[in-house]
Amino acid sequence: MINGSNMNLMGFREPVYGTVTMAEVEEKLTKMAKEFGVEVEFYQSNHEGDIVDKMQEVRGKVDGIFINPAAFTYTSVAIRDAICACKHRVVEVHVSNIHAREEFRHNSMLAPVCIGQFVGLGAKGYELALRYFCETDQEAEKNTK
Repeated sequence: MINGSNMNLMGFREPVYGTVTMAEVEEKLTKMAKEFGVEVEFYQSNHEGDIVDKMQEVRGKVDGIFINPAAFTYTSVAIRDAICACKHRVVEVHVSNIHAREEFRHNSMLAPVCIGQFVGLGAKGYELALRYFCETDQEAEKNTK
């Protein structure tokens, strides 16, 4: 799980982001991951290049990435290119409904290179992203037996 700018302040920001903190999200996802028998790694940065570096670092080492790019959603060609280069399934997550907010937030530069989005479902979007990866991996494993 990768989070972009200001997501470390989740739970303390504007009401549109809710009251759940990132620590609470990470705690919930850690429990879910154990139930699925997988591991989840958490990373957050306010710096675009650090996110690109992280995506390159995990290339070939993870089964998938879910990312809340935050403000980088609308501006980052670098993160878009990193998604293409990492060769992983990537799901975009947004706590708020970006399509119901200011017009400049309606167009994600990353959506066309991600396999899907969870948008506007609050912290539940992170849980759904993890569940998606776990369940689709389990389904693929069943189909190979």
